[in-house]
Amino acid sequence: MTRIIALIILLIPGGLAAYGVKLMRDMVFGIIQPPFPYLWIQFLTGLLLFLAGLAFVAGFILYRDRKRNKVQTRFQTAKRDEERP
Repeated sequence: MTRIIALIILLIPGGLAAYGVKLMRDMVFGIIQPPFPYLWIQFLTGLLLFLAGLAFVAGFILYRDRKRNKVQTRFQTAKRDEERP
């Protein structure tokens, strides 16, 4: 059950990223979608959606690989050896 929930959580940002790519593609071909009055606003919205979806999925993969110790040393979190007073 938890794997299905995790899959759904990953599909939502993936779908938003795909919609962002569609908006950017439509701007290249000059197709204005209804909620956007200008092509440049449509492109910026598409770029924002794409980058947000990509960042979420990339962060999820990095978090998962850090838990399994499958990342390079530069991507590992620094462990604190001493406690702060």
